[in-house]
Amino acid sequence: MSLESVRAFFAEKAPEISVIESQMSSATVALAAEAYGVEPARIAKTLSLRIGDRIILIVAAGTSRMDNKKVKALFGGKPKMLGLEEVAEITGHEIGGVCPFGLKTPLPVYCDVSLKAFDIVVPAAGSTHSAVKITPARMAELTSAEWVDVCELRPAEATST
Repeated sequence: MSLESVRAFFAEKAPEISVIESQMSSATVALAAEAYGVEPARIAKTLSLRIGDRIILIVAAGTSRMDNKKVKALFGGKPKMLGLEEVAEITGHEIGGVCPFGLKTPLPVYCDVSLKAFDIVVPAAGSTHSAVKITPARMAELTSAEWVDVCELRPAEATST
């Protein structure tokens, strides 16, 4: 169901963007980088968070790490990752396929500035075997995302473009 909702999203809003599928699992950043032939930092991971009574999605570069202090300062509360069942119930996407496209429930989407280091990023597309290649600006535009600075690149994993 989730992959179909993402395909429908792109068919309606951006028919020029195709969902790509892989025989390999892309459920983690490392697996996705291998499956789609890109460096791990280019994988756009989607974090599903509860902050107080709000649920938000933050899309960030694959090798970045959420900075809890920055998130708390910006959103006014301590972030807590959603549980597996909650993620699927709220977003309509299973863990490993969560993305800001084709959501079951409309949610606020935020794109971390870590994505701006890349011309093309590769977010999941609703399943553990699907993704899209998209510019960070187009992803933000299509999801009505706001740009935020809430992550840091992990120095040991930071890579150049």
